[in-house]
Amino acid sequence: MKRILIVDDAATVRMFHRTILEKAGYAVEEAVNGIEALEKCLQTPFDLYLVDVNMPKLDGYGFLQELRGLDIPQAPAVMISTEAEDSDRNRAYAAGANAYLIKPSKPDQLLLQVRLMLGESLS
Repeated sequence: MKRILIVDDAATVRMFHRTILEKAGYAVEEAVNGIEALEKCLQTPFDLYLVDVNMPKLDGYGFLQELRGLDIPQAPAVMISTEAEDSDRNRAYAAGANAYLIKPSKPDQLLLQVRLMLGESLS
């Protein structure tokens, strides 16, 4: 079973994404900020990260930069943010994101992106 880490400080967003992903058969863990996410990454590898931009302690950009610098198995990351400017998207890719979604994400759009990132069949 593929393991996905949701990194977002908003409990409602984590619940929304968790429900969609678990219904689709994924194992889901959560972190409320980049620091907690890094701690979880060091304990056990994940197959995919869904990362919010704006969080306390360590934001999504900082988390991805730290993650990409670690000597652990790397997995794709989807940045999910309310920030819709090209500069935000470019900054996410520069930090190490593989894809960028605008909040609120539609369930089918989220699952499509997850399946693409995990290299799964889209049929």
